[in-house]
Amino acid sequence: MIRGTTTLIAHIGYPTEAFKAPMIYNPYFEQAGIDAVVVPMGVRAEDYPQVLAGLFKLTNIRGALITMPHKVTTLELMDEVSPTAKIAGACNAVLRRPDGSLLGDMFDGAGFVRGIQRKGCQLTGARVLVVGCGGVGCAIAASLAAAGIAAIELFDAHAVSADGLAERLRRHYPALEVGTGSKDPAGYDLVVNATPMGMDEGDALPMDVSRIAPSTFVGEVVMKQEMTAFLRAVQARGCRFQVGTDMLFEQIPAYLEFFGFPTATPEHLRSVAKLSY
Repeated sequence: MIRGTTTLIAHIGYPTEAFKAPMIYNPYFEQAGIDAVVVPMGVRAEDYPQVLAGLFKLTNIRGALITMPHKVTTLELMDEVSPTAKIAGACNAVLRRPDGSLLGDMFDGAGFVRGIQRKGCQLTGARVLVVGCGGVGCAIAASLAAAGIAAIELFDAHAVSADGLAERLRRHYPALEVGTGSKDPAGYDLVVNATPMGMDEGDALPMDVSRIAPSTFVGEVVMKQEMTAFLRAVQARGCRFQVGTDMLFEQIPAYLEFFGFPTATPEHLRSVAKLSY
């Protein structure tokens, strides 16, 4: 029940139809007796800076979840950003601190890494391919670097995006071997699809799946449905994999702590979520 005392968390993006967070956070808040609510808010890119500033004039808002197409823009609208957000070049969480200043952070990468590690994917010394260097791809690359991988290859249809991420990774992780320009998945321990490609049957796949070895672990970021056409293709190759929503559930405990709410396990969050596909 929403009351006059309810704390607001905005979920901002455009369009909103595919948003999953309200169907996870709000059942959890209700079950845990937490007087808070996540509210989806559709905001077009041209209106976003003004809307964000206005929202944080509200006295009962604590923070915001930020999704496409606003993650990169958010970086320059904050008073302070975390090191992870700096490397990722994007923010997906905003906290209003007691003095009214805004702190930005990025949890996509942390959620992805925690998820694959819990599934037994060993990252220390691993060789990784990340296809897609937008906000989520950059966040995942930053968290993988922090987890101790040995080498990473970055590919994006817009080469400048991959080159920019490569430069930031080299600056913060000088021992990391960083390459750009190839999306051939052969020879990697972990392959990440951080693009919307390969979502539905008949879509072009983000890479040549026949080149992925069965021993390779594969990660997906698409959340529209759990088993994308890309994941079905790598499953047929015999690969272990992580679905996109696992990244979401794994990062939510970190979000809850960031906003100052009681935390929960991914398993508990899944048990109370009201998701449909």
